[in-house]
Amino acid sequence: MIKVRGKDYSWRKGMTVSDLLKEIGDPYLYAVVRINEKAISKPHFETTLVPDNSEVYLIPMIAGG
Repeated sequence: MIKVRGKDYSWRKGMTVSDLLKEIGDPYLYAVVRINEKAISKPHFETTLVPDNSEVYLIPMIAGG
């Protein structure tokens, strides 16, 4: 199981950050995803595996000025 924003999602072997984002169906763009206190930047979403029993925090892109 993986916990994202307090909700449980099924884990599967070989699941990447990109796979997880597709599975949860969230339309927002994220600059960083934090997995168990480790920050993963967008360029690494395709190659970073999500371990089972992870707690995932989604950090959206924001614009400033």
